[in-house]
Amino acid sequence: MDDLSMLPNIGKIVEQQLNEVGVETVKQLIELGSKQAWLRIKGIDDSACINRLYGLEGAIQGIRWHNLSEEVKSELKEFYNTFK
Repeated sequence: MDDLSMLPNIGKIVEQQLNEVGVETVKQLIELGSKQAWLRIKGIDDSACINRLYGLEGAIQGIRWHNLSEEVKSELKEFYNTFK
């Protein structure tokens, strides 16, 4: 099993949540994508916010979520708003 918490933006709690929803490796996270991973987490934690979605995408890209492009943030925000 990969240590997901070694990725940017992924702490032990988010790693535990990912494991709980069936994501146990970096490869699985990348293949699933940030949106689907966030939806799975949202299913077990209603407090999952847009920052968690940004964090998952940043982890996939290997960067801090603050450094995501405005285009990516806008796309993720549009996706997030459909579930509010």
